[in-house]
Amino acid sequence: MELSESLTHKNGRQRKPVLLNSDMGERESKLEVGGDEEALLPNSDRADGRTQTHKGIKGELGNVSLLLFLYVLQGIPLGLAGSIPLIMQSKNVSYKDQAYFSFVFWPFSLKLFWAPLVDSVYLKQFGRRKSWLVPTQYLLGLFMLYLSLTVDSMLQTDGQKGPDVITLTAVFFLLAFLAATQDIAVDGWALTMLSRENVGYASTCNSVGQTAGYFLGNVLFLALESADFCNKYLRFEPQERGIVTLSDFLFFWGIVFMVSTTLVAVLKKENGKPHPAKKKPKEETQGVKETYKLLFSIIKMPTVFTFCALLLTAKVGFSAADAVTGLKLVEAGVPKEQLALLAVPMVPLQILLPLVISKYTAGPRPLDIFYKAFPFRLLIGLEYALLVWWTPSVRQEEGFPVYYYAVVLLSYAVHQVALYSMYVACMAFHAKVSDPVIGGTYMTLLNTVTNLGGNWPSTLALWLVDPLTSKECHGAPGQTCSSIEEAGLCVREGGSCVTSLDGYYVESVVCVLIGLCWWIFFGKRMKRLQEESPSAWHCRVAK
Repeated sequence: MELSESLTHKNGRQRKPVLLNSDMGERESKLEVGGDEEALLPNSDRADGRTQTHKGIKGELGNVSLLLFLYVLQGIPLGLAGSIPLIMQSKNVSYKDQAYFSFVFWPFSLKLFWAPLVDSVYLKQFGRRKSWLVPTQYLLGLFMLYLSLTVDSMLQTDGQKGPDVITLTAVFFLLAFLAATQDIAVDGWALTMLSRENVGYASTCNSVGQTAGYFLGNVLFLALESADFCNKYLRFEPQERGIVTLSDFLFFWGIVFMVSTTLVAVLKKENGKPHPAKKKPKEETQGVKETYKLLFSIIKMPTVFTFCALLLTAKVGFSAADAVTGLKLVEAGVPKEQLALLAVPMVPLQILLPLVISKYTAGPRPLDIFYKAFPFRLLIGLEYALLVWWTPSVRQEEGFPVYYYAVVLLSYAVHQVALYSMYVACMAFHAKVSDPVIGGTYMTLLNTVTNLGGNWPSTLALWLVDPLTSKECHGAPGQTCSSIEEAGLCVREGGSCVTSLDGYYVESVVCVLIGLCWWIFFGKRMKRLQEESPSAWHCRVAK
């Protein structure tokens, strides 16, 4: 369950909408420095031994502002993609269709596989990063303009025909793929755009920009698109539609992408002369073939292979709660825009939690926190199931009472504590074991596996909801509701399909049981990896 999960800024993420797919939001919001530790250190000593006086960030406000803006642009398509499942759920699509659409959130968890191409293939005259950034953002703008003309027909329901989920998935997958490619280029450019003294601001731009972009594309859009919200809070005269439509929103940001990309291409020089008082960090260039060989050599190490296998299976126990809960709440009548707005008070908590938790993961055994938080997160999954079961009984004619939203908000806040405890512990362990010689590649590999370990269980959980759900035909003797065709026949005969067993509750229990088994049998194995010597994690090929 996840309030604008991608507000949990980590490029994976998979990073999603309100109360939907918590691990999607587990996108790594960090810049891969490629082992260049010097890039993070102030250039404070001059050749003559005297301390150099720094002028701070003032001289590079333009570069910081550009980075921030580029990360905001990156968050827009992710926020829009995160809003589509909630819109589709209000149109009563199947959970199998939601599973199809969940593949949209995979590119940020798989970008490692084409990142070496982005880093190694470019036009030197145009710039290493601009060679990818400019065409990628133009394509993003063109896709948004195309979608502004077609998305309404894709989402339109006509009789038995529902939204065109396959086409929506294909188009938004391409949007997410392009956004992930843009992220690779911007992360790399950030390391050379800023001086060594100020390069630390790049990660701040990443986190703040992506979060702001996702907020604009998801929370703000869902609020302004809702006729009920606009009539209640923003209008004097009620109208049937919201202030903006999805087509309007896509058209506006498509134009913004096209104009801003043109300005960056023309006005911003990637290979300009550095400021005389500010030394730029150097970028290492590694061939595509060498990078892939390096990745393969890392994965072959026994400790890394074991750790990756554990990361890929650890989140199965949370998949039903993370992927399905938000959609079930919308299905039960909770307005999607109200769920989106609940993300707003969570932002301070999401900022403070990593700072607090990092104090407990900074030692030699960060995975102890992961192990302790695991069962609490499983129990929260059961609490989510109870919340969904309780929701219909609380609903009133004018909507849901304030205390209901308070319970939802409290539930999500508790969930965030467990989620961030596990996430920060994992990131701390990644930093602890990564070979410093190849730190950037090593860290990216582990983060990719972590994000992928959240995506595939979520997709599977969405896929299995319908097969695990049992429905009976009431009012038409002899009819069943075991398939779409039979359900339609039941309705035509004057009956109605009534859910006798909701697959979500079956999944919730099964996932928690699987999670407990994983915690008992593999949790301690994961903790024991902390006892391995540093040499067990170091890649001999790299040396």
